[in-house]
Amino acid sequence: MNDHIVSSFDDDLDKVESLVLEMGGLVEQQLVNATLALVNQDSKLAKQVVKGDARIDKLEGEVNVMTVQVLAIRQPFADDLRTVITTLKLASHLESIGNYAKNMARRTRAISKASAFSGSTGTLKRMSELVQQMVRETLDAYTHRDVELAELVRNRDEDVDQLLNSLFREMLTYMMEDPRHISGCMHILFIAKNIERMGDHITDMAEEILFLVNGKWPKDKRPKGDRTSTLIIEPGEDDEDDDAHFEDDES
Repeated sequence: MNDHIVSSFDDDLDKVESLVLEMGGLVEQQLVNATLALVNQDSKLAKQVVKGDARIDKLEGEVNVMTVQVLAIRQPFADDLRTVITTLKLASHLESIGNYAKNMARRTRAISKASAFSGSTGTLKRMSELVQQMVRETLDAYTHRDVELAELVRNRDEDVDQLLNSLFREMLTYMMEDPRHISGCMHILFIAKNIERMGDHITDMAEEILFLVNGKWPKDKRPKGDRTSTLIIEPGEDDEDDDAHFEDDES
């Protein structure tokens, strides 16, 4: 491969990576705005988030087209092939995160109408801020090929899961105390699960970056703390006794 071809290939990769970073910046802002819309019950901002998702989708389409062209024309191999494939996967994860942010915004209006709901959105806000930080750090790890930062993000997903567990128990308690809370609480839980799934996608991105740099996948099983699928709360139980509320889950 002569110098001209190498230079052209590098230019192509730079363009694709720039599109992915642009996607990442938009996704982070979408999550920020979706959270603000929820906390402030701002329907106008929520609508902007829903409309803003189209730009993320458009960028993913551009990434897909460019990566296919690079694969067809340049026929990369080894490290270069890993770079192209990883970039394509990162774009897909970012598009999914953008969809979850859009779903958050769509539920904002329903929550604002649930006037009987008095639960705090503080935990939701903390979850969102943690995920926003994970997005930033993952993009930095991708830009600088920083495996230590990618590993840090990978391990931080458990913190998001723990916040989900806490919120899940809180919402169940509200609903048991007063059925008027059910509608608002259910929308809050759906949003919380959306944020938790964002964290999963970001963790997958971190693992993709580790593979990109190291040429192999992490051997250890990544930590997971989401226990909502096995959580059971009965009226009158002591909330401090975790064993009374979680069934064994060996899966």
